[in-house]
Amino acid sequence: MSGEIETVISAIDRANAADPTLEQETCEPAALVYGRRMSEELDRICPDASEHLRIATRGQHIERWKLPRSAYPDGREGYHAWRRAQALAHGARVAELMMAAGYSEADGVRVAQMLRKEGIKRDPEVQMLEDVICLVFLRWYFADFAARHEPAKVFGIIAKTARKMSAKGRARVAAEFDLPPELAPALAV
Repeated sequence: MSGEIETVISAIDRANAADPTLEQETCEPAALVYGRRMSEELDRICPDASEHLRIATRGQHIERWKLPRSAYPDGREGYHAWRRAQALAHGARVAELMMAAGYSEADGVRVAQMLRKEGIKRDPEVQMLEDVICLVFLRWYFADFAARHEPAKVFGIIAKTARKMSAKGRARVAAEFDLPPELAPALAV
């Protein structure tokens, strides 16, 4: 890694270390743990990832707690508005940190575009980022989610997750995760 990427990854981690929510397993700030998990998953499935993709992956949820879901209306429209606002905030914050570390404005624009998921299904790096997001969700956060929700909602979330993934990503899920048989049809897109 270049000095610039090490600087920006460290800056992202410092920002995420301020997350007041602690991860239950590690007792560390949740956003910091999430960023590390994202980078580990990217390294596992795409070891030759570009610097832009590595930065976008680590910054996926930078300072997410600063824009709480509760600040938006309940329901689907409120949820989507919150997600859009988060993507804009993440992109702007990571671009800011990149430029402070010596990256060009064009580099910051590219990573912000990736964090806004512009070009999903068309841009291989944006799609890889989405696959990593989905794999991290399934590996680290799905069991807790599934335990709190009824089976129909769980099936729907798996189906939505599968639709966002590439064919390779879905194949990884089928091969690497021991999903209950009733959820297997949710992977069919």
